[in-house]
Amino acid sequence: MGIIDTWGPWLRHALELAATIAFTLSGVMVAARSRLDAVGVYAVAFLAAFGGGTLRDLLLDQRPFFWVRHVEYLWGVLALATAAMLFMRQRHFEPTERVMQLPDALGLGLFAAVGVDIAVDVGMPALVAVLMGVVTGVFGGVLRDIVCNEIPTAFRDHRPYALCAFIGGWVYLGLHALQLPEWALLSVTVTTIAGLRLLALWRNWRLPLWRVER
Repeated sequence: MGIIDTWGPWLRHALELAATIAFTLSGVMVAARSRLDAVGVYAVAFLAAFGGGTLRDLLLDQRPFFWVRHVEYLWGVLALATAAMLFMRQRHFEPTERVMQLPDALGLGLFAAVGVDIAVDVGMPALVAVLMGVVTGVFGGVLRDIVCNEIPTAFRDHRPYALCAFIGGWVYLGLHALQLPEWALLSVTVTTIAGLRLLALWRNWRLPLWRVER
């Protein structure tokens, strides 16, 4: 059991790294579609990759921020953004909305799961922990879209996005109450959140719109 328990911190770090990769790619693609120059692409990639986790660490008073503790994340984002730009230019790859949805959904699930896990680890109440997961998963994408002069995807496509992270956070807490090992909590939470988002896109589920009677 002791060996299994040690998987938890390693898996959290691996998921955070995977989430950073996913949101870096989504940032590069959104920036490329917006016809930004290279500096703009790097800026959007960094905001997408680190925005949610930075706000989470700020709210939870976790210093230094996660990307300062793991400087390899910075080098990784820089290298990945460069490689992605070169690939898209050489292949004349034009990112479409559908192509961008996969890394965005994966990044949402990965970052939200890590956010809930960290908040629970530092003793936050249940609702705060769930909201930390939502913030971690959503805020990087919000910054990415705002900088690219778009209404954030989380608010404009009317298909469940932040709601998926919110539901996944409660799934994590329910399984945590059953005292499952951390690797199981994180794996199921990521699968739930990313799976719900992809299912919502596939089935075209839509949230009720705010309608004003005229």
